Amino acid sequence: MKPHIEFKDTLREIHNFRQRLAICIVFVLLLLLVLFSRFIYLQVIQKNHYQTLAENNRIAVVPIAPSRGLILDRNGVVLAHNYSAYTLEITLSKVPDLQETIEELAKIVDIQPGDRKRFKRMLADNRKYESLPIRNRLTDSEVARFTGQRYRFPGVEIKARLFREYPLHDQSSHLVGYIGRINKNELAHLEEDGVSANYRGSDYIGKTGIEQHYESELHGITGIEQVEVDAAGREVRVLSRTPPIPGNNLVLTIDAKLQAIAEQAFGSYRGALVAIDPSNGEVLAFVSKPGYDSNLFVDGIDEQSWSELNNSPDRPLNNRAIRGQYAPGSTIKPFMALAGLHYNKRSPDYTISDPGYFSLPNSRHRYRDWKKEGHGSVDLFKSIVVSCDTYYYGLATDIGVDHIYDYFSGFGFGKKTGIDMEGEVPGLLPSQEWKRRRYKQKWYVGDTVSVGIGQGYSLVTPLQLAYATAILANGGSAHRPHLLKEVQIPRTNERRPFGTHLESSLNINPDHLALVKKAMVAVTQPGGTAAQAGAGAPYAFAGKTGTAQVIGIKQGERYIESQIQERHRDHAWFMTFAPADQPKIALAVLVENGGHGSSTAAPIARKMLDYFLLGKLPQPLQPVEGAEGIDEDE
Repeated sequence: MKPHIEFKDTLREIHNFRQRLAICIVFVLLLLLVLFSRFIYLQVIQKNHYQTLAENNRIAVVPIAPSRGLILDRNGVVLAHNYSAYTLEITLSKVPDLQETIEELAKIVDIQPGDRKRFKRMLADNRKYESLPIRNRLTDSEVARFTGQRYRFPGVEIKARLFREYPLHDQSSHLVGYIGRINKNELAHLEEDGVSANYRGSDYIGKTGIEQHYESELHGITGIEQVEVDAAGREVRVLSRTPPIPGNNLVLTIDAKLQAIAEQAFGSYRGALVAIDPSNGEVLAFVSKPGYDSNLFVDGIDEQSWSELNNSPDRPLNNRAIRGQYAPGSTIKPFMALAGLHYNKRSPDYTISDPGYFSLPNSRHRYRDWKKEGHGSVDLFKSIVVSCDTYYYGLATDIGVDHIYDYFSGFGFGKKTGIDMEGEVPGLLPSQEWKRRRYKQKWYVGDTVSVGIGQGYSLVTPLQLAYATAILANGGSAHRPHLLKEVQIPRTNERRPFGTHLESSLNINPDHLALVKKAMVAVTQPGGTAAQAGAGAPYAFAGKTGTAQVIGIKQGERYIESQIQERHRDHAWFMTFAPADQPKIALAVLVENGGHGSSTAAPIARKMLDYFLLGKLPQPLQPVEGAEGIDEDE
């Protein structure tokens, strides 16, 4: 049997091969067409887009933070300035393993637990930082060690940054304030105000005091630098640069030497002092004791320091000058006297017989005078000199609380002064309407009696009392208190003065004013409540002491300071202006738990006046025979 033999169909195979080859060629051509189309799309249609991306990989746009403006006193003493130091910073987007990077860095530079905590807090802020510092203020040796191993740490750089410094430390801390890192709320406010772009590259913002209120003047304008970088993100060269515009310098109305004398005069006492130029509202001294070291807050305060400040019974973070509210005590008696004359409720010759107490008609309750046996025959002049409570109990009831409210409002009581600082509180000037609104109760005559000597519901801040004293000293002209004297613009050397603002001008009878001023001068002379503070002064100055109760004393009991805990003792006040005939300075001093204004607050004021008027540095006041003065005990 012959085997079956198959013959190849060569033509068919060639035909099939050619078909497959044609299909492959078409497929390849289609692929080439797709690739070519994609090439055209990328290189032609999307050219600008990808060129920009390529440039961004090659060119980094780096914001340049401006130099913050200086803060100076009126004589050029630096209260806040900047210095340069190196920081070790991490760009988060360029670091593959953040924790490992920090651990490796810690082997080269000293990274303390506090540095790590601060870094974590900044991470938690959810703010889009360009970079975050893991260590500030590197030493030269640390800079050298890191530079030698820079290649190991992509995304980690050493940068030169400006740091804020407060050379006077705790002196003037409540006045100058401090800066700190921008938090989420502050960033939101910057975005609302449309200025967040100006804070790219800036981590700090004013938090309190002058630093906060004049942030827009101090900050400056952020610059831009285009930098060519290599594949590792290292800077190769600077392509273009728009320099930042530094912040403006602020010259304050404050006299730093006068401020220092005031702070030293307080010693270990707590309290506040504000001194004002009556003619223009310039604040010459602004003290709140105790203070704190503003430098603690610049990089973020550590937990121990924060706990010590925040939990201290002395409340060093409380700005007593504008936020402390205290009963004014007898310091309001000159204003009460003017109100009595204004409403024709008293004349200069009107005299009472003071038995040591005051009683309302048909009442057995006695409102006692600070002098148990009374002052005898008392007219308006003497009532101020010896601070007779009984006189003002009766005067207050005759005037009425609403008339007191109306008259005292003109001197700034019960409202903010408008000083250029955040956080001021208005104090409290009571009225019948206020009590109905606040307590849903009617006003009683007994309430008015207490108001007459600056007790009861009445509350003032040290700034308010200084402002009222300045208005009185200036004959009724009220200039808004201000801390800024002028703005200096470094790039143009221009000086922009802060204009004074006349708030109002009270219509005070010149004869009435002269009588009250004369009585206030007598307060500082033999027989007056501040005679010891006025002893030996080569100039005449007007004053009024005051005592503000901290705890109530039961009917029939006496206030004995030595038997009361220190923090329950009365607060001491003294208000003054000098020279009496042509006032150049008006001030109010509050000493917390200081007891009597004559013995604690008035001597502080005397040291201030001696330096301001005579250039005399403080000396302990020596007793002068015949000038022993009187201690109030209200």
